[in-house]
Amino acid sequence: MRILGLSAFYHDSAAALVEDGRLVAAAQEERFTRKKHDARFPGNAVSYCLERCGGTLADIDFVTFYDKPFTKFERLLETYLTLVPRGFRSFRVAIPVWLREKLFLKRLLQKCLTNWAPGGKKARLPPLLFTEHHLSHQASAFYPSPFQEAAVLSLDGVGEWATTAWGVGRGRELAIHGEIHFPHSLGLLYSAFTYQAGFRVNSGEYKLMGLAPYGRPRFVQTILDHIIDVKADGSFRLDQSYFDYCTGLRMTSDRFTELFGVPPRSPETEIRTEDLDLAASVQAVTEEVVLRLTRSIAKKTGLRNLCLAGGVALNCVANGKVLRDPSFERIWIQPAAGDAGGAVGAALATHHGFGEEPRFPDEVDGMSGAYLGPSFDSRDARTELEQAGARVHAFSTDEVLQRTADALAEGQSVGWFQGRMEFGPRALGNRSILADPRRPEMQRRLNLQIKYRESFRPFAPIVLEEDVQDWFDLTEASPYMLLVAPVAEARRRVLPLGTEVGLGSLNVMRSEIPAVTHVDYSARVQTVSSATNPRAHALLSEFKKRTGCPVLVNTSFNVRGEPIVCTPQDAFACFMRTELDVLVVENILLLKSDQDPALLRPGSGDFALD
Repeated sequence: MRILGLSAFYHDSAAALVEDGRLVAAAQEERFTRKKHDARFPGNAVSYCLERCGGTLADIDFVTFYDKPFTKFERLLETYLTLVPRGFRSFRVAIPVWLREKLFLKRLLQKCLTNWAPGGKKARLPPLLFTEHHLSHQASAFYPSPFQEAAVLSLDGVGEWATTAWGVGRGRELAIHGEIHFPHSLGLLYSAFTYQAGFRVNSGEYKLMGLAPYGRPRFVQTILDHIIDVKADGSFRLDQSYFDYCTGLRMTSDRFTELFGVPPRSPETEIRTEDLDLAASVQAVTEEVVLRLTRSIAKKTGLRNLCLAGGVALNCVANGKVLRDPSFERIWIQPAAGDAGGAVGAALATHHGFGEEPRFPDEVDGMSGAYLGPSFDSRDARTELEQAGARVHAFSTDEVLQRTADALAEGQSVGWFQGRMEFGPRALGNRSILADPRRPEMQRRLNLQIKYRESFRPFAPIVLEEDVQDWFDLTEASPYMLLVAPVAEARRRVLPLGTEVGLGSLNVMRSEIPAVTHVDYSARVQTVSSATNPRAHALLSEFKKRTGCPVLVNTSFNVRGEPIVCTPQDAFACFMRTELDVLVVENILLLKSDQDPALLRPGSGDFALD
């Protein structure tokens, strides 16, 4: 049985293919179109999935969309009618789009599939199904997990009505047992503070999380007293007088501004002390809500395993707190926890809903390290690169690993392109920019000269799985960069007396690996095993031989405002518009110093100011 899962028309559209219960391909449309968070029908991603299995739409048994548009329209209409006449401007913008496209989504999907199918309008279309939004999230978390039974928690902005849902998965059965409904949403609360801090909603939340350690959580009680009422079991309600997302075209109301005494920051202006403290405060509140929810679910279910999905599950700081809390013994988080992962969940929910075969969880997980996208062999990659004007050198695998490790040990930055592209928002060692974490200047250099983004943004470490406990307070694997853990005490440095607070503390050396140590001594850790990613593991091992350090900086291979690279040509274009020193594509190595000066465009590009 082949099932194609789709996520589209809201943000981060994607396609995923499940074959006899096994996820064999998945990709986000943005990687092909080069439009970040592309919400259009994922035609390129669909074509890739079909190509990967060597089939056409005629070989697909079901196509499943990741939520139910009629139920979502019901929520939209009921919200506007309840709050009339407020929100007429928003209603006037939204309703024509729904009446023209989203309300009749089945017809639109059939048209899009026909346009992308070989044979055009004569192509046979498989049956089209729809799952509930949070069921898609929960299916994406439970079915690929290594657990035979587990509690499942999904948290996001909003699906149809649900914003938070918990359930139980056993074998191939998955059932939702409780929900919190719109407008009460932990995801929208966090997005409101993202908007307040001057970042773009639905894309800048991770910036707010990165900003939080620079501030003091002095507004926590204000948030709890006025904005969110949290019960002991984690259920909550938001005072809607502080928000404007139900009826307006902004996230917060004037009352929100009056409560905290500062207006929303204008994008690209200087970050204020209040922005730091508000970020720290909402992060602390989010962690508290998530912990109360998980503790309550553990008591209700008596289960020892927990699966997480939904956009809030990308908050790796909160995930780290859940991991260290004794309520659950083991947790597993869907690496594409946001809407893109809904395509995976929709396909898996359909397979297990229609199929009768028992489910046998993989002892690691069913996501294959999230390496589910396109790949390119060295021959095809060389052809693409040379067509783009690149001057290349081809080596054996051992030679390219050794030369790359040498370059990294010498302080050079490397664009690293190998194997299948990652699915989800993180680069996990196949479409990555790598660097030496021991160099104090590396974080600033990568942010300002290569990524072209805010200097406060932290970088993640990629570390050999067998060495993780020597460098971080983490006792288990973290292959998807979704857990924050403290840097090991033995690796830390004592801060000098008089060290500044806030953003002024950015460039203080806090550990042996300062480029991946945040101001609170934390790190968003990715572990690499030889079984899941042998090539990245081998590179880390070579770097360790030279330096004694099994850790590298790992950040996504892209610049600000641009999706992660997908093809060798994407990689070369990014290489030439940044100050990267080396590009490695499979067994091909490119030195910046060798390239045609006419192609060098450092700092160029139309980058979104988000």
